[in-house]
Amino acid sequence: MKSLLCVLLLTAVQLQAADPAILKTEYIYDIGPYPSIHATTITETPTGLVSAWFGGTAEKNPDVCIWVSRLVDGKWTEGVETANGVQTDGTRHPTWNPVLFQPREAPLMLFYKVGPSPSTWWGELKTSSDGGKTWSAASRLPKGIFGSIKNKPVQLPNGDILCPTSNETDEKPSKWAIYFERSSDLGKTWQRTELLHDGVTVGAIQPSILDFGGDKLMALGRSKQGKVFQITSEDAGKTWGEISLTELPNPNSGTDAVTLSDGRHLLIYNHTARGRSPLNLAVSKDGKTWEAALVFEDEPKKEFSYPAIIQTKDGLVHITYTWQRKKVKHVVLDPARLTTKPITDGQWPQ
Repeated sequence: MKSLLCVLLLTAVQLQAADPAILKTEYIYDIGPYPSIHATTITETPTGLVSAWFGGTAEKNPDVCIWVSRLVDGKWTEGVETANGVQTDGTRHPTWNPVLFQPREAPLMLFYKVGPSPSTWWGELKTSSDGGKTWSAASRLPKGIFGSIKNKPVQLPNGDILCPTSNETDEKPSKWAIYFERSSDLGKTWQRTELLHDGVTVGAIQPSILDFGGDKLMALGRSKQGKVFQITSEDAGKTWGEISLTELPNPNSGTDAVTLSDGRHLLIYNHTARGRSPLNLAVSKDGKTWEAALVFEDEPKKEFSYPAIIQTKDGLVHITYTWQRKKVKHVVLDPARLTTKPITDGQWPQ
């Protein structure tokens, strides 16, 4: 029985590797100057792809810094420490959740958080005018503004940058609530919505934004209630409707999503109620009905988490994620080759 199970698992891995939609899988680095990493991000700049993550001895430790790597001539450069939590008085805090974003005809932006914990951290921003080779000094965002909390912003047709963000409190139970921040001048000044729900009935953080055309947006992401949450806006993110839960399971772990140039939507997440394996990709045409596309990782009691997903100008999809808290994995997809099966009652098809 055990040998049969091994054969079945091996066959599943082989089938996954042979999926025609998967063009490339690789690790961004082999050995880094830190034992633990998390919270990857990726973006496309005029000079190529850039990725970032936080790394140190362990999440929450003061030595955790933001590391950046660039894809140059088909190879990822060695990660460079780009931001840390060292303060002017010599104290040091951990850094958290970098988010890279390339606005139109403007410098590359790097949002990240600094502080002892999610309930006490603050937002900082760096910019790069050369595709991530060199960076500005850090600027601290205004009080109550964090920039994108985990997932990328979107730039609206009028140029506004809309950041999906969220808040976690020290109360017990902690209130987890999402809201949105907006800048019309590339991060010089900011406005924000109020918290969009009570943070308890649905405890939700780390939204991603999908674009349905016109002024209609949808955000979805992680919740404490065991399901992916969703919420919609009809006025380009100025106001939002009621938050609700989808049928897709979520083990209180980060997700990400993107709207493709052909109008379809991709969601990458852990399709499970517990743990952070497997790591899955689902596809939707309308943001309501999701179909199963790919399983990237499926190893019990291991962690494959906190993904980031983008579509580049050549139409391909690039994904990065935490691989067992040890490495950053990078996957390249051709979305035109994706084949899907229905997800019924939240069950991933066999």
